[in-house]
Amino acid sequence: MVCIVVHYSEIGTKGKNREQFENLLVRNIRYILRGDAKRIYKRYGKIVCEVTKETCIKTLARVPGIANIAIAEKAKLNIEDIKKTALSVAKRHKFKDFKVEASRSNKGFELDSMEINRRVGSYIGEQFNAKVKLKQPELTIYIEVGEREAFVYTEKLKGIGGLPVGASGRVVCSLSGGIDSPVAGFMMMKRGCEVIFVHMLNETLSKSSVEQKIRQIVKQLAAFQGRTKLYLVPFGEIQKEIIMNVPSKLRMIAYRRFMMRILSRIAEEEGAKAIVTGDSVGQVASQTLENLEVIFNASTKLVLSPLIGLNKQEIIEISKDIGTYEFSIQPSPDCCSYMIAQHPATKSNMALVEGVERNIKAIKELVEAAVKNSKRELVEMGEVNNHGCLLYTSDAARRRRR
Repeated sequence: MVCIVVHYSEIGTKGKNREQFENLLVRNIRYILRGDAKRIYKRYGKIVCEVTKETCIKTLARVPGIANIAIAEKAKLNIEDIKKTALSVAKRHKFKDFKVEASRSNKGFELDSMEINRRVGSYIGEQFNAKVKLKQPELTIYIEVGEREAFVYTEKLKGIGGLPVGASGRVVCSLSGGIDSPVAGFMMMKRGCEVIFVHMLNETLSKSSVEQKIRQIVKQLAAFQGRTKLYLVPFGEIQKEIIMNVPSKLRMIAYRRFMMRILSRIAEEEGAKAIVTGDSVGQVASQTLENLEVIFNASTKLVLSPLIGLNKQEIIEISKDIGTYEFSIQPSPDCCSYMIAQHPATKSNMALVEGVERNIKAIKELVEAAVKNSKRELVEMGEVNNHGCLLYTSDAARRRRR
């Protein structure tokens, strides 16, 4: 049996609501680990997972709400057993210098943190003929003295932090198939939102290849919240109406306004509080402040754009970290690219766009038909690609991966 100690950070600031957030994180961990978890229980400031294999730590690294994780050995609450356990853990490493870093949530333990450091450090130094070095040692031995046991380990894997999925409610995310929108969905998971994904199908293209790509992206993202729902919305009839009735320079705006109506309608069905987009100010013509104002106005729900202030390279870096980049760059034009004019409007206004939209009859009926005829799929997490396994482990690790 492998013991994994899970630490959180932001949850610890939630005061009287802390237990509710802890229980939600435990629920998410239990679902994501499934059969690999034999026992999951809470201790003060941490969650302990007894699992069947060490690779579960990679799965846990993807769970929003977790600050860091460690494979640990348990010791009894006496200094002699803690020393023996520390020796057992240290034997797995080669080192010339080290330090001991102890902490106590159990203030009733016989020794304070400084005394634990001194006694365990002296013992390990004698056993290995090694020196204590407080700054940048080759090995750090962490000791956490809790209310029922102590945990000893040498390495922490950094998690993605944030809040557990479900803590902030449900949102609907527009998924184009490009680089940006999967990152936007991930960012909202990190803030505790359960994310449902919606893709508008360009019916002038090969649907099977596009659908396959979208499913790959969604399956990768499902690893962060265990499972998610995907809507594949037919857009052919709406495309025809826009092409026939809207001047080319405004077609992208009209398309995206239809998209907001469809997303709003799906959000109503799903009990979602907001719509999520991958917009970044000024990145493309439809993302000027003027155009975004007109586009977002068509939504009946709050619109969130978590990438709004990021540049493209920053978004690409996150997409590589979460494992969606290699799927997103696969060629498959979406509805947006199909609607782009040679000289699109960059500063549209509400009166102009609403005037053009009056040429399109039965807008509400077109939206209702698109939602009604959507494919709805429940997507479970699966085996993720290598980039999505270890998130934000360290700056050095990220440089090596590049």
